Amino acid sequence: MNRTLKYRAMRAVGLLAGITLAGAAVAHVFPQKQEPGAGATVAAPAQVKVTFDGPLEPAFSSLSVTDAGGRPVTTQKSAVDAQQPAVMTLPLPALAAGHYTVHWVAVASDGHRTHGDYGFDVK
Repeated sequence: MNRTLKYRAMRAVGLLAGITLAGAAVAHVFPQKQEPGAGATVAAPAQVKVTFDGPLEPAFSSLSVTDAGGRPVTTQKSAVDAQQPAVMTLPLPALAAGHYTVHWVAVASDGHRTHGDYGFDVK
């Protein structure tokens, strides 16, 4: 293989790898802001609100909240804001003092799924 052809082939492979990795990096959504915040101690909040770094697929994204014993404390479903598709909220009942965990599942508009959780305390 001559040197010019080999150089072009290597550039093409590098370009393709760069495009593939760049696409993978933007395919998943992650929380950017949580209310109440991770690790926060707050008065009983009326809702949980999580803002992600990209639009969500409402049918497959969700929030739930459990108490310190791992029992669900919510009866309503979370919702993705139609005007702000990167924002998901979940109404909360009156919470007693204690530790709570927010569990989130985020499916990007392109179908890639991420999930996680974080805690907060009610004083």
